[in-house]
Amino acid sequence: MEKRKLNCIYGPVASWRLGTSLGIDILSQKGKACNFDCIYCQLGNKKPCKNRRKEFVPVAGIIKEVRSLPRLKVDYMTFSGKGEPTLASNLGKAIRSLKKYGRVSVLTNSALLSDRKVRKELGPADFVAAKLDSYSQGSLEKVNRPARGITFPSILKGIKQFRREFKGRFGLQVMFIRQNGGNYKEIAGIAADIKPDEVQINTPLRPSGGAKPLPKKEIACIAAYFGRQPGLAKTKIITVYDRKRKKVKPLNLRDTLKRRGKLLK
Repeated sequence: MEKRKLNCIYGPVASWRLGTSLGIDILSQKGKACNFDCIYCQLGNKKPCKNRRKEFVPVAGIIKEVRSLPRLKVDYMTFSGKGEPTLASNLGKAIRSLKKYGRVSVLTNSALLSDRKVRKELGPADFVAAKLDSYSQGSLEKVNRPARGITFPSILKGIKQFRREFKGRFGLQVMFIRQNGGNYKEIAGIAADIKPDEVQINTPLRPSGGAKPLPKKEIACIAAYFGRQPGLAKTKIITVYDRKRKKVKPLNLRDTLKRRGKLLK
């Protein structure tokens, strides 16, 4: 199992959000490809790439690898990996092609949700989790450090529009660190307006560019505040500290670590 070399697939991993997740890297193995340079990024800090979509990995290559795998029991096949999956211009085709093999999820930083074509491509996914670490342009630039031209109003508008259009399960993923931990009320207010199916409250427990995790007690207080918001009364609130993880053995540990930094136990 450890010797299996895969270019597009990694894991399975024990995900606190998605159960057993098989990672799909639709970007490049050569390095990080992202229109954000979040200060907590587990892949290390790198100047964000231009906010321009292109094909990184052919869909045929992804499907070939999926079909070559031994029989695996996974909850989701998840587009994540070395950067922002919506930068891949063939993401929609990849999602549709993988649907015949199981449920598909996408983790996105939300930067391109203002693009109608991107929203349409994400439509067939079963679960989409969109990032919301900020509440203003200033906080976006402080925490997520986006590529030039990406604005918080555009991101927020895109998230709200996608929420209205998307028929699958929709979650907001929020990473709290010292730089935005004091602004949880502002972020919770925005989340309550969006009314997602789920809010995933995270803090960096893996190696992450020098950003320190908030303690369990503080994250619990933040989660409780989110849960008290009227707009989130029917929303599932989960945190990285509270979720139990299954024991999962990846097909290739080294390839998985390259994309995740650390395997959570």
